[in-house]
Amino acid sequence: MNLKRVGRNVLLAICDAEILGRTLCEGKIVFHVKEDFYKGAKVNVEEAVSMIQNSTIVNMIGKNVVKKAIQRGYVHPEAVLSIEGVPHAQIVKG
Repeated sequence: MNLKRVGRNVLLAICDAEILGRTLCEGKIVFHVKEDFYKGAKVNVEEAVSMIQNSTIVNMIGKNVVKKAIQRGYVHPEAVLSIEGVPHAQIVKG
């Protein structure tokens, strides 16, 4: 989990630990799960998803974290993109 303040926004980047550093490819999509963007505090999935409430922009990737965000009502299942079978979702609050 990596939490950053960017201007007036609070950016939360979260990913499942096992995909950190991987590059996922599907069709024309090439998605780098970059350590410099996602790596920060290592927390459990419950704690990571609880940080969504206080964030204005959220970028998440991984089966565990996206599943938990859907269960908590932060992400609609139809808004999830799958890259090599790994779910990815973004939230932007107005």
